[in-house]
Amino acid sequence: MTLKLIGKKIGMTRIFNEKGDLVVCTVISAEPNVVSQVKEKGKDGYNAIQLASEELKPSKAKNLSKALQGHFAKSGVTPRRHLKESRIEDASAYQLGQSFTVDSFADCKFVDVIGVSKGKGYQGVMKRHNFSGGPASHGSGFHRHAGSTGMRTSPGRCLPGIKKAGRMGGEQVTIQNLEVVKIDAEKNVILVKGAIPGFRSGLVYVTQAKKMTGARKGKS
Repeated sequence: MTLKLIGKKIGMTRIFNEKGDLVVCTVISAEPNVVSQVKEKGKDGYNAIQLASEELKPSKAKNLSKALQGHFAKSGVTPRRHLKESRIEDASAYQLGQSFTVDSFADCKFVDVIGVSKGKGYQGVMKRHNFSGGPASHGSGFHRHAGSTGMRTSPGRCLPGIKKAGRMGGEQVTIQNLEVVKIDAEKNVILVKGAIPGFRSGLVYVTQAKKMTGARKGKS
């Protein structure tokens, strides 16, 4: 399964596992995702399905563009707020209107979560790149600076790719191999061990883990 289930980060909590250990988890709410489009290689150049999530009220649906209104009308799916495309190997196995829930990950022990990290604005090199900084003693003129970023040549220039101060956060981040702690199909909730990127109510995409790291391989 390679589909990306659309969900929202609700927050974090703690629960006890079967061994009695306290596990810190992130709660992800994922309403049923509906297939709104099926793409085939012969017609579209590649195989993929488009999932739609979060049904809109009629008062909100009328504000959609005519292109989106026609898209949902053609697929027979009620207008949704979020759309996400997932490339697959065999598109013939999916139909328009087919629904996917958190039960899709019932057999998965580990998942990958994609989200947008919190924006932190303009930050220095110590926070942005974890620089150690200079001496903290009185009289030192070098505390939190980046140090030299160029060279003593004529003409001098700063080499590209050097770590500097700048905008931090607000970027797409993928956290791999998060352990699935619990799945609540009635509440459409999935609990994963550890933290995920983004703020509360932020949009995330959950998919089956593609690569197992040595540290987590074999754990349940």
